[in-house]
Amino acid sequence: MKVVTITSFGGVEGLEIREVADAPQPTADRVRVRVRAAGLNRADILQRLGRYPAPPGYPQDIPGMEFAGEVESIGEEVRTWRVDDRVFGIVGGGAQAEYVTVPENHLAGIPPNLDWIEAAAVPEVFMTAHDALFTQCGVTIGEHVLIHAAGSGVGTAAIQLVRAAGAFAYGTSRTADKLERAKEFGLSASCAVGSDPMEVVEAVKEWTGGAGVNVILDLVGAAYLKANLQSLATKGRLILVGTTSGSKAEIDYAIVMQKRLKIMGTSLRTRSAEEKATATRLFAQQVVPLLASGAVRPIIDKIFEMKDVRAAHERIESNESFGKVMLMI
Repeated sequence: MKVVTITSFGGVEGLEIREVADAPQPTADRVRVRVRAAGLNRADILQRLGRYPAPPGYPQDIPGMEFAGEVESIGEEVRTWRVDDRVFGIVGGGAQAEYVTVPENHLAGIPPNLDWIEAAAVPEVFMTAHDALFTQCGVTIGEHVLIHAAGSGVGTAAIQLVRAAGAFAYGTSRTADKLERAKEFGLSASCAVGSDPMEVVEAVKEWTGGAGVNVILDLVGAAYLKANLQSLATKGRLILVGTTSGSKAEIDYAIVMQKRLKIMGTSLRTRSAEEKATATRLFAQQVVPLLASGAVRPIIDKIFEMKDVRAAHERIESNESFGKVMLMI
């Protein structure tokens, strides 16, 4: 099968398309999927740079954490899926390939209104946003949620899920144009952040009448910690998802204790198989119906052929993308 291969760490010149042995034949509860499209994520960039290795058990030289395709074959214990079923899901790595073999409970059925590209743009970003905001932070109707990097794949998914839950979504970005585009997906208000993340604090006061936001989904990292703590309401929740601005920051214990804040971190990629199965089940139950009805939808930035994977990486690194960068497999 053809795969995207990281032949050397560093620039995009280390990416090649190569022929390797097919994904394993499925046994027991495994399913082999003929991949039709795969999403690109910041994690793929970091893996190419040698800064984010795949978890044990996944290929270190084949990137890709989300895919869509049809079931090609199944193990003898599989009960959920049949050959030719349209499915999508997440893996710890190796999704940018013509085939992947995964446990049956790591898959969900694709709604009929989504094509391959749209379907492959869903799993990583919508599962990450849903798990962070609802499973871990317990967002409820009427709450105020601040989303950093609102124009990213996870950001646009989060905005839509917050709106669908009857809560209020606010967003930040370093690009004002991305925030303007995000309004159509349910952004109540936004703040373009320059060199000083503390600009967010005053904006939050204005949006919430001084009360602060209930939840912050931080896709940016360390540079925003001080502003995050000041922007949260009493009993607010901060969930840390990204580290593009760094992973180390000084924390003010006093404000955390005074406001009785909760600070959490999350990563889908490093979870156990059981935890990934749980996240997939909740995604299938609570998000897939919203996709099927059109209440939420994947946002596609640009589509590349598999052979043009280097250009796809360059598109993400340009920071000009809005929504998902995708690969046709």
